[in-house]
Amino acid sequence: MSKVHNFSAGPCILPKEVLTKASEAVINFNNLDLSLIEISHRSKDFVEVMDWATSLVKELLNVPEGYSVIFLQGGASTQFLMVAYNLLTENGTGAYLNTGTWASKAIKEAEILGTVKVLASSEDKNFNYIPKGYSIPLDADYLHITSNNTIFGTQVKEFPECPVTLVCDMSSDIFSRKINVSDFGLIYAGAQKNMGPAGATMVIIKDEILGKVGRAIPSMLNYQIHIKKESMYNTPPVFAVYVSMLTLEWLKDVGGVEAIQKVNNAKAELIYGEIDRNPLFRGIVAEEDRSTMNATFVLEDESMNDAFNQALSDARINGLKGHRSVGGFRASMYNALPLESVQVLVDVMSNFRQ
Repeated sequence: MSKVHNFSAGPCILPKEVLTKASEAVINFNNLDLSLIEISHRSKDFVEVMDWATSLVKELLNVPEGYSVIFLQGGASTQFLMVAYNLLTENGTGAYLNTGTWASKAIKEAEILGTVKVLASSEDKNFNYIPKGYSIPLDADYLHITSNNTIFGTQVKEFPECPVTLVCDMSSDIFSRKINVSDFGLIYAGAQKNMGPAGATMVIIKDEILGKVGRAIPSMLNYQIHIKKESMYNTPPVFAVYVSMLTLEWLKDVGGVEAIQKVNNAKAELIYGEIDRNPLFRGIVAEEDRSTMNATFVLEDESMNDAFNQALSDARINGLKGHRSVGGFRASMYNALPLESVQVLVDVMSNFRQ
């Protein structure tokens, strides 16, 4: 049977060799004749997994000294609240850039705890661009941005020079391109968009920004406690961390972030090239803000949707349906999606025109 080309927006495609190793570990981990998911998370075997996963994050992203890496539960959505709990002071302000659904939810959670100021928003055009030219208040506790907007297909191409702590939700483009971690005070990412299965959230934190809010923070929402306990304050999501570790090993083996960025750029160039030259299709976001991870587009004639969906099905292309708030189609091209799959999609689009 021919291969399925998986453009799912998340949970995402993972490398086949990662899935193979993960499935083996569920049956027999480290030749213990025990499953990964039934051994103690404090056993030597799993502690080594957590330590290696943390080490790989630091290596692949060149995380400088003075930063901690932790794996937590609750998804990026819990980080919306944790960021505010740990960084938003009683009389301070959290500054936000509103570029889509997840940024809007982050704003809503922060408003529970204190004052929030939305510096700029692209809601006026259904989030089809990234706002620019906004000023950052020097007295803000932090600026929160979302680097890649999975639903709408926009991506921040250049991060702002930030005079305050810069916080970034990188859930859907973490490890896809080179970043300078030292530009950020805090980075968080749900694993299920580019790194592993749902269940784990990776956080990179500059240690010196913590412990300054003066409020009582619930233990499960306190970064300092999770750092002190090395991601094991409570039972961690062992399977999700393990598969994330395997995926990071795979990324290292293929040349790291710099190498995968070139592949990702090639995939994006291929799909956007077809969208622009094929009169049947139209991209829905500003060209300069097009996401490398999530290409969103529509058919100019929506009456052709069913026929195009059938063509996709015939080519064994999965996960291309656009989000309900945007409609149309969305090609999610995370690290593990091969260039070959994008070529198959482009061929279907080209043939559909004919």
